[in-house]
Amino acid sequence: MQFSDGKWLYDAGRRMRCRLLEHVDAWGQTAVRVWYPEAHAIALVGPDKLNPIEDLRTSQEEIAYITAAARVADALDENTLLAPIESSVIPLPHQILALLKAVASDRVRLLLADEVGLGKTIEAGLIIKELKLRGMIRRVLVVAPKGLVSQWAAEMRTHFGEDFRLLLPSDFPAFRRVAGHDNVWRMFDQIICPMDAVKPIDSRRGWSKEELAEYNRDRFEDLMAAHWDLIVIDEAHRLGGMTEHVARFKLGQGLAESAPYLLLLTATPHQGKTDAFRRLVSLLDKTAFPDAGSINRERLEPYLVRTEKRKAIDAQGNPLFKPRRTQLVPVHWNERHVLQRQLYEAISEYVRIGYNQAMREKKNYVGFLLILMQRLVTSSTRAIRTTLERRLDREEAAWRIESESRDQVHPELVPRLIIRVEGLGNA
Repeated sequence: MQFSDGKWLYDAGRRMRCRLLEHVDAWGQTAVRVWYPEAHAIALVGPDKLNPIEDLRTSQEEIAYITAAARVADALDENTLLAPIESSVIPLPHQILALLKAVASDRVRLLLADEVGLGKTIEAGLIIKELKLRGMIRRVLVVAPKGLVSQWAAEMRTHFGEDFRLLLPSDFPAFRRVAGHDNVWRMFDQIICPMDAVKPIDSRRGWSKEELAEYNRDRFEDLMAAHWDLIVIDEAHRLGGMTEHVARFKLGQGLAESAPYLLLLTATPHQGKTDAFRRLVSLLDKTAFPDAGSINRERLEPYLVRTEKRKAIDAQGNPLFKPRRTQLVPVHWNERHVLQRQLYEAISEYVRIGYNQAMREKKNYVGFLLILMQRLVTSSTRAIRTTLERRLDREEAAWRIESESRDQVHPELVPRLIIRVEGLGNA
């Protein structure tokens, strides 16, 4: 049956009256958006679940009783998601699954580890919105790298209608003068702050113990004591650290113990370092991951949300990303390629010698930059010529400054390589 916008209807499933706001297409099916005045909620439902209000044959008292009972039942139903309705985004299937996993937990402490580009920020925003609508949280803190804090504030406002105050420690004196509040972190219920601005420090050149104590109290201790309900940490893999004594890990420990609900966001949770990964997941539950031997798929499952790009689909079940196919194509040198081949082989030899020396001296960055030369030589002779000339200038400057006894990376090869490039021209 087709209903017109604005018509009052009766939802037999929820046993509540509602008003039809608009017709929409969602997930490939026709649905209607309706308003339930008694529940103070808006939802998308199928038209087949609604009947004209005139068809009811019950008294006003009975309707009121049924409505009250339905509101209680709705509140107890964990599968009723409110955040997607109250947000301006249409969640993808994997984002809905992340939200369902969050609301199904007694304590929301999750590692959101989807691959890059799958919307971990949207997942976190949905969870924040859902927990707020359910009355489970009020005070929320987002900790992110400095370059991402403005983006977080914009996305929370645009997609979820949530205003977060970007709070920088440099603003503390001004806030204290205006509000007179001793703990600035308690002035706002929703705050975003840079990660490195609030990590504790053990020492700083020229600082007294009193100055260090004041610094840590403002940025770390007061932050921990601000009574948060939910803490979200973006790029959380940075908290793993090299040891348990690193400042960022101490920050992670403090934050993990400062709120009952915790979301850790990272696209690269492991990074090949088991100890750092164990420290990261221990922030979610210290008792579940006491040592490296406790890390296994079964124990991680309740805490981990991870979707790979190759498995991500849209609402119609189609892949979100085209599958990537790698194919090796052999290239044969012809007679007209003699000079190009000589140059490529000379560059390869130069890179091999320099790379091995960089590895011996533990200068991994130098080795990486040298490898880029092989990509440049396949791009154009102009590209490799410019790079070689700049490198020659740097090497000559170093030779003039450093002792002649210093071991160099075959500097005599660079001029010869440039001469070969000249033989090819600058095309």
